[in-house]
Amino acid sequence: MRVSKDSFVKMHFKFRLKDGSIAEDTESYGKAFVFQMGQGCFTDKVESELLDSNIGDKKRIVLMPEEAFGEKHPASIYSVPKKRFPLDMELEEGLIVSFSQKDGTKLPGIITELDEYDVTVDFNHPLSGQIIVFEAKILEIANKEEDLDENLIG
Repeated sequence: MRVSKDSFVKMHFKFRLKDGSIAEDTESYGKAFVFQMGQGCFTDKVESELLDSNIGDKKRIVLMPEEAFGEKHPASIYSVPKKRFPLDMELEEGLIVSFSQKDGTKLPGIITELDEYDVTVDFNHPLSGQIIVFEAKILEIANKEEDLDENLIG
């Protein structure tokens, strides 16, 4: 069976950065990733490259920022007054902080800079602006999710 536009696919995948470092690796969790093609889980470029794959196939796809997590948008980087943070919070560069939005959802951001009065918080996706090398190994393909072997971890 080959991957088709509606297939359920079980695979291991990695996101590598341009320097070769690994940003995500499903094998490190010991659990394969399952998704249905055509549901927007991956970008169109990734899904088109996975089409017609067989079990055991390995794919390596280079994704430019706009094909992966998007470009870094300066409008998503904010200067927030330090007084908006709890007094007992130890602020440092690289710390992920979360802000409640008006609708109650949480918006995570990464502290990128600190000065005496303000904290710069970047709300872009951490991998935005990065060239991503997507590597996948197809473990199973099925027409229905329940037909995938839940014990197969690859």
